[in-house]
Amino acid sequence: MPKISKTKSAPKLAHKTHEAPHVQEDAGAKKHPRTPQLVRGMKDILPYETPWWDLLYARVADIGVSYGFERIETPVVEETALFARSIGKDTDIVEKEMYAITDTEGEKLVLRPENTASIVRAYINHGMLNLTQPVKLWYWGPMFRHERPQSGRYRQFHQFGFEVLGDESPIVDAELILIAYNVYKNLGINTSIQINSIGCGKCRGAYHQSLIAYYRTVRHEMCENCRRRLQKNPLRALDCKEPQCQPLKKDAPHFVDYLCEPCKEHFLSVLEYLDELELPYFLNHSLVRGLDYYNRTVFELYAAGEEEGSQSALGGGGRYDGLAEILGGRPTPACGFAQGCERAILKMKEIEALKPPADIVHIFVAQIGNQAKSKALKLFENLRAAGITVAHNLSKNGLRPQLEIANKLGVRYSLVIGQKEVQDETVIIRDMESGGQESIGFNKAANDLKKKLGLS
Repeated sequence: MPKISKTKSAPKLAHKTHEAPHVQEDAGAKKHPRTPQLVRGMKDILPYETPWWDLLYARVADIGVSYGFERIETPVVEETALFARSIGKDTDIVEKEMYAITDTEGEKLVLRPENTASIVRAYINHGMLNLTQPVKLWYWGPMFRHERPQSGRYRQFHQFGFEVLGDESPIVDAELILIAYNVYKNLGINTSIQINSIGCGKCRGAYHQSLIAYYRTVRHEMCENCRRRLQKNPLRALDCKEPQCQPLKKDAPHFVDYLCEPCKEHFLSVLEYLDELELPYFLNHSLVRGLDYYNRTVFELYAAGEEEGSQSALGGGGRYDGLAEILGGRPTPACGFAQGCERAILKMKEIEALKPPADIVHIFVAQIGNQAKSKALKLFENLRAAGITVAHNLSKNGLRPQLEIANKLGVRYSLVIGQKEVQDETVIIRDMESGGQESIGFNKAANDLKKKLGLS
């Protein structure tokens, strides 16, 4: 088995064992092994929750189709170097949040902590540069980060995202922000947009120097990590999650004051497009995102009424024009975003603006006796093939408990097959509202019910 671990400096997982109290047992009593528990930070998606997930997926997929995006699916296991080079060695993700794998051949792999780098790798590997540009892709899937679990955030979590590769126009940035906004709008969730520009390599040097100079004046108030990273990557101080560093952001210099002319023109164009679209955005001068590959436009979305802060963001994204080149490809302008599925579903449940549609079952098939069971199963298949939504419970023997299930499902008709119906090749149709019954031929049941239900 491959050895799986967290990255070197990651804290150890603290598992709580739930041991049964000591009980005096007979010497010959059988000892039962402890039931394995859910790993901390992971979550089972139970049947009663899946309708919410299905609803979110359907809305995201509809948006993808309507805006001309194609779905891509990348593997959850990637080379460690992919994320160390793209995200940045000094980021929290690479330093202490990645789940590292050493396989039987000694190859260093990780469970993907995000998907943008994977998509750019796929873009390079499969020669997508030779396709008509831009290439527009969307995705949905699990990601893995060893961070502190909290409401709506897990160590295995799910994201959906949209990426546009091969176009540097600011209209792409604006369209992606519009898409992210419309996903939530279609779910009944009002959102606000936080946006900033972090420039390019040409204008970033001057800003870094100004930022370092400012943070040196408040160095004694900064957390240890920010003091350590100040020289290597001062932008990380603006993305710090520690409470003591939060108030220091408001007096930090603004990146927009240091933008070179091309970056300034690009950012102003993005804002003009957002104004034309009448999207509710706000300039957030401390917004930098937590990944090193971003440049120029960066943005995050928040549910209306929630305060700005990376812990409450539904998701975000931005432009990453240099990422393909970092990964060994040709220079390729690109922009995209990722949104958290768990947080979106949590918000959907909270506001109850949109609920998953209830499953509609038209017919329930009941049976009495062993011979009737096989006939009931055949009838079930006939009805299902005819496009009728049908339910049954062949493990029940009595008619009453079966009809109780039919009542709970809210079906219009129940079909009953007993010993007499088996011999006569007939079926009893019971109207669950009036209680009236009629008998029809077994082979005519599907067509007759389609007419009664208005499905023919």
